[in-house]
Amino acid sequence: MGIGVGLFLLAAGAILTFAVDATVNGLDIHTVGVILMIVGGLAVVLSALIWGSWSPYRRRETVVYEDRRGDLHT
Repeated sequence: MGIGVGLFLLAAGAILTFAVDATVNGLDIHTVGVILMIVGGLAVVLSALIWGSWSPYRRRETVVYEDRRGDLHT
């Protein structure tokens, strides 16, 4: 799941929790909305951790070039 899907789940959960006033037998719509908001929030946080620029999983490389005189440049 990406950040977009997480935000969509957050929005859908908020709509179900705060805006919908319908009742369904055997299903609590407000609880489903809260669950969707929790899953959406986790999706956003995990996506930011994995794909963010400050992620511990991001690989960084340093390339060192040597010129003809033997001096090192980074």
